[in-house]
Amino acid sequence: MAIIKGAIQMNGGIKGVSFYSLKGSDKVFMRTKGGPTKHQMATSPTYGEVRKLQKEFGGCAKFGSLARMSFGGLHSLADYNMTPVLNGIGKSLMKLDTTSEKGRRSLKLTSYKQALEGFNFNRNYPLSSVLRVAPQWELDRDNLKAVVEIPRINTDIDLQNIQKLPFFRLIIVVGTISDMVYDPDIDNYKPLVAKLHGASVTVTGDWKPTQTILPSQTITATMSASQIARMTDDVTMLLSIAVEFGNIGFTGEPVEVKNAGCGKVLAVA
Repeated sequence: MAIIKGAIQMNGGIKGVSFYSLKGSDKVFMRTKGGPTKHQMATSPTYGEVRKLQKEFGGCAKFGSLARMSFGGLHSLADYNMTPVLNGIGKSLMKLDTTSEKGRRSLKLTSYKQALEGFNFNRNYPLSSVLRVAPQWELDRDNLKAVVEIPRINTDIDLQNIQKLPFFRLIIVVGTISDMVYDPDIDNYKPLVAKLHGASVTVTGDWKPTQTILPSQTITATMSASQIARMTDDVTMLLSIAVEFGNIGFTGEPVEVKNAGCGKVLAVA
């Protein structure tokens, strides 16, 4: 892979060379096309190890894709492409399985929940630099419930309104991620508790002016009774929080502004 420097801005391909860009970067990347055929990759003994790695990569990709869903849509506030990062966390979790052979290693977040604790959705302005108060929380795994205490907010001191927008709101999400295992019957990876893999419930606060003082408040988020009934030791519970900024919309009511906000995973249980 090469990186193009200068004024060239393009995507696509020219005579065996592909050009593409990545979210969070203003550079253009270049790579050559080619490699083994699809048939060779599927059947040749030369690529046996590659096939095992591809199988595991598919499992990590499933983990990364649905891990985003456990954030309840807050991933849309990210200022970088978090999917490859989540895929990488999945690969690191997979390496913890030292008993299974390559291509069949399990991916168990419950074995190392700290992997996602404190995970930031933003790099330029992480949540702690925008919302300068320290929330307190309690997690109840058995009932998939979170109670979050937000201290008093003086927006002049405790809120960094980067784009100088007139409104903001707080969002709390309780989500779940299931451990994943290789299933030889389908020759693929699957979650042990499919209904809780990437599930979430979101509590969105009311819009508040960005020039105000808010008293301390308590926000509670609880998943549904059917989801609680499916909870097992193979599922990890996550609590995420975000602050989102808004402007006056067409109807005169506040609406969210794209890419104006930030969030993180507060806790994992």
